[in-house]
Amino acid sequence: MKAKRRVVTDIGPPMPSRAAVQRRGRTSGQSSAGATRASEPGSRPVPPPAQLDGPIDLTVDLGRGLVLPNPILVASGTFGYGIEYGEVVDIEALGGICCKGTTLRPRVGNPTPRVTETPGGMLNSIGLQNPGVDAVIAKYATTWERWRVPVIVNVAGESVEDYVEVVRRLDGIPGIAGIELNISCPNVGRGGLQFAIDADAAAGVTAAVRRATDLPLLVKLSPNVADVRPIARAIADAGADALTAVNTLSGIAVAGSRSRPLLGNIYGGLSGPAIKPVALRVVYEVSQVVDIPIIAIGGITGLDDVLDFLAVGAVAVQVGTAIFADPTLPVRLVGELEDACRAHGHRSHLGFVGTALPRRAAAPSSKGVEYRP
Repeated sequence: MKAKRRVVTDIGPPMPSRAAVQRRGRTSGQSSAGATRASEPGSRPVPPPAQLDGPIDLTVDLGRGLVLPNPILVASGTFGYGIEYGEVVDIEALGGICCKGTTLRPRVGNPTPRVTETPGGMLNSIGLQNPGVDAVIAKYATTWERWRVPVIVNVAGESVEDYVEVVRRLDGIPGIAGIELNISCPNVGRGGLQFAIDADAAAGVTAAVRRATDLPLLVKLSPNVADVRPIARAIADAGADALTAVNTLSGIAVAGSRSRPLLGNIYGGLSGPAIKPVALRVVYEVSQVVDIPIIAIGGITGLDDVLDFLAVGAVAVQVGTAIFADPTLPVRLVGELEDACRAHGHRSHLGFVGTALPRRAAAPSSKGVEYRP
């Protein structure tokens, strides 16, 4: 392997370990929910601490030199390659950009219709339409190199060899700060089984990519599993630097005639506020079994959502579907989070992290706790 490269090094001190953050959050007596919500019924109101003056440290250390300037990123597939939104928002105010999914060869995507609105969200079946890794490098990398905001390339494939080859081509390219593996793809070598729903398959592709690059490596978890914890542990043990959670939930929509499914590919990925409770549950469970950073995704539309995800153990978030309605939202959230830190006496957003986690590991949702009498 090549020597480790420092990707972004000049924007703040490294964060403490994940376990230390969680211990501090659980013993501080501070609650992220209290940042914007009234006290729980029957509890005695607690006056907020004096508002802080001076700078707030929002940096996030994801390992291998990748230090984000703040914890608000934009999710893959919702922000293009970053350039498309450059005239609408201040790109460099973001914590990071996860670009559109990139594959070894160009993909035309799925048949239309590809997108439909749903209650509280949207269902999409784009099918990873993209020009292929070589075209992405040629068209966008030189622009990314000039930006201060880190660009993380989302990578997809149908085999371990696909993932490894895409990452090899990205390795060493100036302007590429890290890799995010989209493992919610069918593994053609195992009869179409998704990498993301099998611990061995997820660990195998993670380990293979880890051997191919020293770039910071994020792996994106699927919520479409009975128990995500062993999969998350396997990915962490295989060398991932961070996890992103979650990808979309699988769903369908029915055409107006009710004679067929609406989407051309039948199945689509559900995103938006409708999936937030599921995403919160996954982050809550995974935070208790791994010691690497977690970046949360799923239904973020405002500061309350950001604080909720921090409370269950995430150290950063990705804003996705809400960007289609309001491209300026992620940049606004950076300022709102900084204001929340000042208002509640935190020098860093880490003061909000882990406050809703239990002192001891909770039972997993897969144990059927929802059916207890």
